[in-house]
Amino acid sequence: MCPPRSFWVPRNLGSWPQSTALPVVCAVPGLYIGPCSGKGEPGPRPLRSFRTPFPPPPTRFYVNLLCGEAPGSEAALHFNPRLDESTVVFNTLEQGAWGREERGTGIPFQRGQPFDVLLIATDEGFKAVVGDSEYHHFRYRIPPARVRLLEVGGDLQLESVSVF
Repeated sequence: MCPPRSFWVPRNLGSWPQSTALPVVCAVPGLYIGPCSGKGEPGPRPLRSFRTPFPPPPTRFYVNLLCGEAPGSEAALHFNPRLDESTVVFNTLEQGAWGREERGTGIPFQRGQPFDVLLIATDEGFKAVVGDSEYHHFRYRIPPARVRLLEVGGDLQLESVSVF
């Protein structure tokens, strides 16, 4: 088991099959870190998806689409549901600084209920779909082609993670 924030991934990320679930590179309770396709170009296809039930009592979790392997790498997308605040925060981490937070309308999650999240790269930004409903569209601040890692952590139990 590797400790949080210490991980290694294959250098040639483009070699991963695009339509299959990826193996977990580092498994720590409440944390998933694994490779993403190096082909993050915009289009009507999903980039990342995951399914999970909340463990009781849930408070927060996050999904980061990271641009590198090192701790503190830039994040093209920081998706951060905060059930304790009844909000979902969207942001980027660029050159060591967080950008301006965007918040979705309402909270699309229910305590104790499993959920599906789909993050889609569109021509203008990342579209977050929760369940069957579009929740928020976050305009690109960092090009999606720079995304190399998917990091999921916090108060959740992952059932599956897929990269398409």
